[in-house]
Amino acid sequence: MGEKKLAKGNDKAALNRRLKRIEGQVKGIQKMIENDRYCVDILVQISAVRSAIDNVGAIILENHIKGCVSNSLKHGDKEDNEAIIKELMDTIKKFTK
Repeated sequence: MGEKKLAKGNDKAALNRRLKRIEGQVKGIQKMIENDRYCVDILVQISAVRSAIDNVGAIILENHIKGCVSNSLKHGDKEDNEAIIKELMDTIKKFTK
């Protein structure tokens, strides 16, 4: 299976912009805690961060399936394909926990 890298379909700049936004949200949560903000407000922001990071993961997972997995399945033999599908299923299970 060769060297593993980020799938080519991923727009690194767009992913990094999303992650910078998430980083800003996390820093905002830190300030909210320092300023003794209302717990519910903090929890709402934590929920927003979780949702945003899940969206980044979903983009990467989609591009992984469309790129890495698809190409590997086209060019692999039966044994390789079984390993690829197992890895994909393990990845999906971890991601959806």
